[in-house]
Amino acid sequence: MQNVIEFLKQTGFYLLAGDYRYLVMILISVVLLYLAIARKFEPLLLLPIAIGMLLSNLPGANIYHAELFAQGKVNWQALAATGGLLDYLYLGVKLGIYPCLIFIGVGAMTDFGPLLANPKSLLLGAAGQLGIFLTYTGAVLFLGFSPAQGGSIGIIGGADGPTAIFVATKLAPELLGPIAVAAYSYMALVPVIQPPIMHALTTKKERQIIMKPLRTVSRLEKIVFPIAVTIFVAFLVPSATPLIGSLMLGNLLRESGVTERLSKTAQNELMNITTIFLGLSVGATATANIFLTWSTIKILLLGVLAFAIGTAGGVLLAKFMNLFLKEKINPLIGSAGVSAVPMAARVSQVEGQKARPGNYLLMHAMGPNVAGVIGSAIAAGVLIALFS
Repeated sequence: MQNVIEFLKQTGFYLLAGDYRYLVMILISVVLLYLAIARKFEPLLLLPIAIGMLLSNLPGANIYHAELFAQGKVNWQALAATGGLLDYLYLGVKLGIYPCLIFIGVGAMTDFGPLLANPKSLLLGAAGQLGIFLTYTGAVLFLGFSPAQGGSIGIIGGADGPTAIFVATKLAPELLGPIAVAAYSYMALVPVIQPPIMHALTTKKERQIIMKPLRTVSRLEKIVFPIAVTIFVAFLVPSATPLIGSLMLGNLLRESGVTERLSKTAQNELMNITTIFLGLSVGATATANIFLTWSTIKILLLGVLAFAIGTAGGVLLAKFMNLFLKEKINPLIGSAGVSAVPMAARVSQVEGQKARPGNYLLMHAMGPNVAGVIGSAIAAGVLIALFS
């Protein structure tokens, strides 16, 4: 009988009765699974994140041990002795491997042609990062976060999940779970968050502006661009080199014309495998003692604020530029300055079609959109350089 009692004490049901927070986290993971499967909100990453969260919060499973990574360091000896599956997968996040691999895949899928055809869109991509720095300021000055934590939270405004994860692991690993969940949740909610902001800041006449077709970009330009950007950014912000270098490597695989097999691998197999590992690892960090705090609520609120400011920044800069340009820019493409590729560009296209059926803004919006990817990586490098 004593053996039976000891067995029952080791079951998840017994442990669940001792700490209700396990149940809360399991319910949150189920909600995320619903959003990923039923509502199709960024399912490729939200589903693995939800499963990682579920696994790490199953009482008694011992599949992830946050204490092995306490104070930003890896306890290698304890990891070898007691590490679980997700502990080992998490090393790819902790060591900054997964975000860089994701960026290789993103680069291989990205066409910088619209940006090269309209270099002015680089400014709109830069304006899309406004939310990062304003949110950082608010988090530090008014909500009591440290500068490193504020920078990690602010980067959510770039709407770039891998970049947010990369910065959080460097500056505030204790906040990685809430930051990652917020970043990917808001990326999935781009079609919900952005349109009201776009409509509030533009007139119907502005939304109806038709832009001329973009010029054809030569193959030489597309090959030189990733090389030049890598060199320039590496000199300007060395700490951004891992992200920018990975992004441009993937793009060069695409544009060089001599590595088609590698380009396809980066776009498909490499991207898919890394996405699974990244999602599981990030979800695992959202344990009850970290996630169920007032800090998490603050992070979620600051994240949506950062994203909204970034969206508004791009739209307002486009309106300002129109004061001086003969060929006007449709301000709707300014909202694509956040780096949620290609979702933000699609939202610009959809809203443009609503204002004027037949108005084709997608390729114009892709310019600020891919510029936003570069901008968020540079912003990440600046924050890491300042606070690491």
